[in-house]
Amino acid sequence: MDASVVTALAALAGAAIGGFTTVVVSWLMQRARAREQRLAHYQLRRQELYKEFIDQASMLYIDALQSDKPDVSGLMRLYAEISRMRVLSSQTVVASAEQIVKGIINAYLKPNKTVPELRQMADTGLLDPLRNFSESCRAESESLGFGPPD
Repeated sequence: MDASVVTALAALAGAAIGGFTTVVVSWLMQRARAREQRLAHYQLRRQELYKEFIDQASMLYIDALQSDKPDVSGLMRLYAEISRMRVLSSQTVVASAEQIVKGIINAYLKPNKTVPELRQMADTGLLDPLRNFSESCRAESESLGFGPPD
């Protein structure tokens, strides 16, 4: 075989391999970027869901401390949000949310709280029923590579 033919074939093979490598690297980078965007999207959805749950659960807990008539529609909204969490969230977060709803229902069954009782609850940490849920949400975010917001 002529040396010029070998040189030409080597140049063509090098160009083909270089072009193929560029395409593969570009494809891998695009896939990684799409995965990152998808994870960030799901994290944003979880954060919005958790915010809604915290807002509604805190309002219902306040109502439960002051009233013995349950807000059934509010409780059902919480259960609907827990169902949404089952799709997006870890079991730990879902279990924490379920405990909050049980605590709210138990609060409705107890006598209404007076101001001194509320102060005592605040001093002992019982006035913060969402703490375990919040900590579970933070742990989930960190395990997925998303730290707390800056």
